[in-house]
Amino acid sequence: MPEKNFEILEHTADLGIRVKGRDIKELFINAALALFQIAAEKLPAVSEEKHEIIVNQTGSDMEELLVNWLNELLSLSSAEGLIFEKIQVHNISDKSIEALVTGSDIRNYKVNCEIKAATYHGLKVEKDRFGLTAEVILDV
Repeated sequence: MPEKNFEILEHTADLGIRVKGRDIKELFINAALALFQIAAEKLPAVSEEKHEIIVNQTGSDMEELLVNWLNELLSLSSAEGLIFEKIQVHNISDKSIEALVTGSDIRNYKVNCEIKAATYHGLKVEKDRFGLTAEVILDV
């Protein structure tokens, strides 16, 4: 997996992350990869087979889109038994995303924690001169 593009934030009951990106595409990729880097560590591969899934998601604004995107990935990961390792964003705006996600079997990983959902609690997406920063609280 790539180097970590996120930091863990202190939170009383759940887990918070702060993610950065030069643009919206990089922010959404880094946020998605952060979920799975926190949740699991790669083991020597049981199976090298990769699974690709097209994901389409919408939201009324960038904040809702980010939460919907992360929750869709968590849902797909659980349903398919996959840990996503690679994200290719084909189209993205403040209100929609289309991406190809690539994952491998969860048996290739040591699971560190179960992330149940991304929440709206304390959610922030801010623009600055370097790009975008998002803070998301995860229900674990």
